[in-house]
Amino acid sequence: MSATTAPAPRIRALVFDFDGLIIDTETPEYQAWQEIFTAHGTTLPLQTWVRCIGTADHGWDPYAALEAGSGHQVDRAAVRAERRARIQTLMREQPVRPGVENVLRQAQQLGLRIGLASSSNLEWVSGHLRDYGLLQHFDVLRTSDDVARTKPDPALYRLAVEALGVRPDEAIAFEDSPNGLAAAKAAGLFRVAVPNPMTRQLNLDDADVVLPSIDAMPLQKLLALAGDRLGRVGSTEAS
Repeated sequence: MSATTAPAPRIRALVFDFDGLIIDTETPEYQAWQEIFTAHGTTLPLQTWVRCIGTADHGWDPYAALEAGSGHQVDRAAVRAERRARIQTLMREQPVRPGVENVLRQAQQLGLRIGLASSSNLEWVSGHLRDYGLLQHFDVLRTSDDVARTKPDPALYRLAVEALGVRPDEAIAFEDSPNGLAAAKAAGLFRVAVPNPMTRQLNLDDADVVLPSIDAMPLQKLLALAGDRLGRVGSTEAS
């Protein structure tokens, strides 16, 4: 089929990341680790931490880094408990990120399927969605519990769109990190980056669109843009 006759795909689903996109869990986690490193007389540079954002497969051990930086062994169980308690405290101050609830409501009104693809585990994701009153918006949740490798591997997105009953070129991925964007790109979804304070400085070149908030572009306009862009890509490949 030629580029002039290939119809643009109709977007039928939205797939959301969780950490840093729906709720900024990333800033509290980094702050908690920063405080721990400082208490042990060392530092945790942001450029070291950002490699962990959006993936569970970063290969970096914060406990080993803490011991190397401080020059002494630490009680890892105690540090883990301290970190979790501090994150819980900081999370109580975190609202749902601007525009998220608005986009979820609009998507449901338009009859779109709604999924989530997260490198975190199901307990973490579903617990927070339930606490914030958002769980009912999602038709599908796919998390680290479902895959052997998390983002930037595309498996999470491939599973999410399959479970939603759509093709990758019928879905939009909303992400905040380079690892997430790379995963969505490899899976064939249209990518919208909505960076948070931790990820604004990172390379978001894999995004098709970068927005300051998730509802900065009207959803209908975004659907049209994504459908047109994916349609042009598909027609070029088919010609």
